[in-house]
Amino acid sequence: KSASLCFPQRILEPSTVFREHSAMADPGLYRPPPAVRGMTVLDREAFTQMIHVPALRVPTTVLNKVVKSLKKIALQRPGIKRVVDDGQPVGGSGQHRLLLLDPHCVASAESFGHEETAALTAFGVSPELHRYELQLTYENLKSEEVLRAVLPEGQDVTSGFSRVGHIAHMNLRDHQLPYKSLIGQVIMDKNPGVTCVVNKTNTIDSTYRNFQMEVLAGESNMVAKVRENGVLYEFDFSRVYWNPRLSTEHERVVSLLRCGDIVLDVFAGVGPFAIPAARRGCVVLANDLNPEAHRWLQHNARLNKVDAAITTFNLDGREFLRGPARERLPGLMRGPGAVHVVMNLPALALDFLDTFRGLLGPEPDQGLSCEATMPQVHCYGFSKEDDPQQDMVQRAEASLGVSLQGRCSVHMVRNVAPNKEMMCVNFRMPREVLYTISSSKEDEEKKIPTAEVFLQLSEEACSVEEGEVGVCYVNEGKSPLKASCIARWQASPAV
Repeated sequence: KSASLCFPQRILEPSTVFREHSAMADPGLYRPPPAVRGMTVLDREAFTQMIHVPALRVPTTVLNKVVKSLKKIALQRPGIKRVVDDGQPVGGSGQHRLLLLDPHCVASAESFGHEETAALTAFGVSPELHRYELQLTYENLKSEEVLRAVLPEGQDVTSGFSRVGHIAHMNLRDHQLPYKSLIGQVIMDKNPGVTCVVNKTNTIDSTYRNFQMEVLAGESNMVAKVRENGVLYEFDFSRVYWNPRLSTEHERVVSLLRCGDIVLDVFAGVGPFAIPAARRGCVVLANDLNPEAHRWLQHNARLNKVDAAITTFNLDGREFLRGPARERLPGLMRGPGAVHVVMNLPALALDFLDTFRGLLGPEPDQGLSCEATMPQVHCYGFSKEDDPQQDMVQRAEASLGVSLQGRCSVHMVRNVAPNKEMMCVNFRMPREVLYTISSSKEDEEKKIPTAEVFLQLSEEACSVEEGEVGVCYVNEGKSPLKASCIARWQASPAV
């Protein structure tokens, strides 16, 4: 119906060629008939029309060379051949073919550029243009052209989508919803391999990182098979989080890992960091709160034959860090491999950083004196600020309670929406965050006065002038403080 119906209706003699140059160059010739405007049920036959395009008569002996030289201005339409018969009667010499040209680029012989003109001269091809009439059908149109013809004029046309295996995932706007079934069918028609088109109907649930969706066209099978960076994944797209636009970021972080490194993936999903890390020879502790994501994570580990290298958990991120991660970290940090903590939950991950405060308790006297043993953190977040890098650092500092100035880097992952960036802040976990301050018992006794000593110093302490620093230590288990003393201390302007 496409190439088979692209036949010459009439080829004019050179003397009568292109008396209507302006019509030939009109971009409207590529637009479907006006009658399709407002269509909500797809009628493919309604898009059929006849159009005229310019053509060059080229000897078959130099045809391939001419096509190569004029490829920038040759006609390129889905399902249409650029080279056709020259329309000569049956029994003709057959020594020429017609090369169809793009009417947006060529309206007359004067439209050829210097390079094209030189090529025509070199190959002995006349620059005279012939008018070729062909039938343009729905199959010859691009999805954006179809949707632009159907949707109301002046409104945005969205033909873009995310491809997840056989599923095309769209985010339609309100004005496009009346045409959602047609849009889904067009996307499926124009993209081989797409057998299901879905539309997101709500925002991502930050708890399980999935969203509600409706099927616009095709089958309802939501179990997708995806190959990313050479790794095969399978999952139910309707119940887990997967973003094909993060492929480059997954590869970037995994490229930083070395064989023997340890990876703590706090929000692992179905394994886009964990699986390739294990394939690289790393030991992986992978966690996700979503039971469905956890199930597919285990499935993908077995699918890629790395299940022996990955220990999975189905916990809240804080529980994972305070439980399995805390138990294993001291031993892992003594090992030869570097420890990496991946926190890919952009909506909330920065808030989880406070879990590291004092996570390992008092710092041991020996065995962890080298700063290089501290974990390397890769934490993701969204920012709508004018300076997203500074915003990411400040929010990370607020959660950690320490400054990261000079101790971190920020990587821009992608633009999520207008004025919304996805960022990744990378830093080595500060020692003063991971451990609580500790000292010998003798030092503690010097620094922390007993209640009796505090009582002796209370009168002096209560006279501290405003602007001076007053510090109160309470040693629990000793004699109780007198209420009057506490009241006087709290009333001091320095408190």
